[in-house]
Amino acid sequence: MDPIENEIKLNAQELNTGWTRSQKFYMRIIKPVLDILFATIGLVILSPLFLLISIAIKIDSRGPVFFKQERVGKDCKVFNIIKFRSMEVSDGKNIDTSKDMMRMTRVGKFIRKLSIDEFPQLFNIVNGKMSFVGPRPLLVDYLSRYTKEQIKRHCIMPGMSGWAQVNGRNTLDWSERFNFDIQYTDSISFIFDLKIFFLTLVYVINNKGINNSANNTMSIFTGSNNKIES
Repeated sequence: MDPIENEIKLNAQELNTGWTRSQKFYMRIIKPVLDILFATIGLVILSPLFLLISIAIKIDSRGPVFFKQERVGKDCKVFNIIKFRSMEVSDGKNIDTSKDMMRMTRVGKFIRKLSIDEFPQLFNIVNGKMSFVGPRPLLVDYLSRYTKEQIKRHCIMPGMSGWAQVNGRNTLDWSERFNFDIQYTDSISFIFDLKIFFLTLVYVINNKGINNSANNTMSIFTGSNNKIES
């Protein structure tokens, strides 16, 4: 078995032992049902907004309406995350991520400021790849850079928002961010999810925790000491 897959299996067994009966019931039954129900309702209600944003993106710059990228989900399974495209289309060569903010379109700056670019992830929730609340899904390249503790974040469904996002988001360093992810994974509950959901609304309204530097978004995770040996 692959070392990463083996570590995920061991962590899942540990969580299953450590979670209370109510946590297990919530994770396996209540949370998935609520996610799909409210994501479906959200897609119906937001459909006029989706249409307006799609038209604005097409008028503002060339390229597709949606941005898709491979991310890692529950049990380290890879899926395509969906967002509204907020940047100019690149040629895919020699991409300097430190210049991401310079590639932002006019519409992109607006939808990023209000986190509207994240709304299409409702499709990911309906498809069973994401949840409203959970650790944010990260790049596939990061998988080989986690420690045995950090990889625990992939034992549960990733979310549109999470405990790390309402405690600093892009202002956190990677160590702090992963610590919040693990705290959430260990303490998951309906009340905890509800708290994160409403804190997310507050953060979006107040535009907190987003790195608005002219030249930078979230830094690349280069790895940790004691990472999982392949």
